[in-house]
Amino acid sequence: MTAALTTGFVDLGEGRRLHVAQAGAGPAMLFLHGFPEYWQMWERVMVHFAPRFRTIAPDQRGFNLSFKPAAVSDYRAKHLVADILDLATALGHERFVLVAHDWGGAIAWNVASWFPDRVEKLVILNAPHPVTFARELRYNPAQLEASRYMTLLRSDKAERVMSEDGFRRLESMTAGQWRENGGPGDDATLRGYREAWGQPGALTGMLNWYRASPLHPPEPEAPLPQMDAAKFHVRVPTLVIWGERDTALLPGNLDGLDHHVDRLRVERIPDASHWVVHERSERVIALIDEFVAG
Repeated sequence: MTAALTTGFVDLGEGRRLHVAQAGAGPAMLFLHGFPEYWQMWERVMVHFAPRFRTIAPDQRGFNLSFKPAAVSDYRAKHLVADILDLATALGHERFVLVAHDWGGAIAWNVASWFPDRVEKLVILNAPHPVTFARELRYNPAQLEASRYMTLLRSDKAERVMSEDGFRRLESMTAGQWRENGGPGDDATLRGYREAWGQPGALTGMLNWYRASPLHPPEPEAPLPQMDAAKFHVRVPTLVIWGERDTALLPGNLDGLDHHVDRLRVERIPDASHWVVHERSERVIALIDEFVAG
């Protein structure tokens, strides 16, 4: 029998209200989406694990139906991490398995390194560790060039450019890529994404994640920030799944990752892009299944 999936709102206090999808019962498994997605990217994975876990997938702050603070500073990592910890607490879970992709992965690295007592196991999909990403931006010209898109997404014109022609660019960078690699191209999926992008304030909220981040291609004459490796050391069991056709986050981000993660397993999927959850969902589910059972 397929577990029923429900959606609703969870109040975290201080005006923070997250829209959250849930299915199943038992120990918690939290799923964090990235840009420019929303909770629905995890639906198939959530339903698979719902017979054994309480699966929980929020729209993160700024996205879809969740709250959208106006200040760019409200999208700094400390606030995004607090949202996840407070959500788990509000739902009655002190510890949880954390599964995250893209920007969700960036926050998950921080959650696991800063609050290891809260994370049972960590699963990262195509999201670089902050120390290796800072290194690649500094020393790998290919990664620096691949990250140039961030300059547009941080700019004042980003909302106008990204919303033109019915979010044509956002659709091209998501569904346009995953369709080429066997991902879903049905109208219902795309309609859900367009509705999420079109929620009042959502486009600015999503873009503010880029504007608030210290990691991006540097402005002329501006130095990249130095990352304190000790602050981002991960001691919880970690599975990294990486679609090697990712054109924005290159496989070089995996080099030396074992210096920053004590108990690390890396699984590369050569025929998947950045959108590995959409393109190779069965493989992703099987890898997570094996990892959480071990």
